[in-house]
Amino acid sequence: MKSQVTVTLDASRLAVNQTHNTALVIKTNGSELRVPISCVPVDVAAPSTSSSQDPATPPPQAKSTAGWVSAAVIFGVLLFITYRPPVNEKPVQRNLDRSDGGAQTSSPTVSRADVSAGMVLIPGGEFQMGNSDSEAYDHEKPVHTVYVDAFYMDKYEVTNAQFKAFVDANPQWRKDRIPRAYHDGDYLNLWTGNRYPNGKSNYPVVYVSWYAAMAYAQWVGKRLPTEAEWEKAARGGFLVGKKYPWGNIAPNGTQCNFADKNLSEHWDENWGENWSDENADDGYYQVAPIGSYPPNSYGLYDMAGNVWEWCLDEGDAGFYRRSPLRNPLAGEMTLRAVMKNYQTVTTDRVLRGGSWFNDARSLRVANRVGYSPTYTNVLLGFRCAKDVNP
Repeated sequence: MKSQVTVTLDASRLAVNQTHNTALVIKTNGSELRVPISCVPVDVAAPSTSSSQDPATPPPQAKSTAGWVSAAVIFGVLLFITYRPPVNEKPVQRNLDRSDGGAQTSSPTVSRADVSAGMVLIPGGEFQMGNSDSEAYDHEKPVHTVYVDAFYMDKYEVTNAQFKAFVDANPQWRKDRIPRAYHDGDYLNLWTGNRYPNGKSNYPVVYVSWYAAMAYAQWVGKRLPTEAEWEKAARGGFLVGKKYPWGNIAPNGTQCNFADKNLSEHWDENWGENWSDENADDGYYQVAPIGSYPPNSYGLYDMAGNVWEWCLDEGDAGFYRRSPLRNPLAGEMTLRAVMKNYQTVTTDRVLRGGSWFNDARSLRVANRVGYSPTYTNVLLGFRCAKDVNP
């Protein structure tokens, strides 16, 4: 794009002696640079003040001055064009939701300036990922050092109201229109048409497949967290070797929404609407509204319990044995490739955090499971992450 450059000499400051300067004003696209320039070289005598000087004939000093000014103009223009600050540049919104075939999403409706609203900055750094105590499963081993770059993480799990805004803007992701390849038949099972259950706007959306979670995340200019990012965020920055987002104290119903016993006999697909609270020892026996329990030290809510949360990674049980040190991501695709081509993914994806239906062992920050990206369940939801420097 060409820029129009206007050069103006401030005549009010033009003088032809060694103690005054010419003000060179260079303007481009609304920006202005003022360059003071000496009008007379040191070896030129001061001009005569005799009234006999013909006003139509410029004095020698003025000719010399004109040459200096011309040189200064050229130098100033080159300097300003080279180092001028960007003018009226708008951030370029990456459009990562275009892929060949399948369900396409509209452009994000949230501006980049607002993307980090409702998110927490998780600082970059190393941490010890995994677990090796008596409760650890084999796929949580070995404990290994991981470095992740700084990133943003949603404070809360994505709600019904937020997800409805997405499907309203992208009707191809409604439960009656979503391609069958992107869910298992129970997608948004608790919704009636395009409406979530009454009184549940502030509850985590459930029965959402990995594909739908990815589509939503891209629509708001975010993404799903990697498994390493999720665990670092859940540990809260200081929980080296600890079991839960709050430390080693076993959950007792005040830290998170979980089940302290086998709930299979109480199973109810309708969000626990028919369950009796008088039979509940701890938790809701159903999904709880976001923010119902205290946050961890990063200010993140429900990193244990409530609903399992989808991550970007492939569900690879042996990944820890060969995990790279920096920003690990299980699977053969890069992070950008997964985001751009998520609709072609067919391998299992990771879920983290446990749910309201699970016991304490499932709530440990190192616990990890993998399921098909089409899988939906009353126990499954998600939250989003975002790069600090996209």
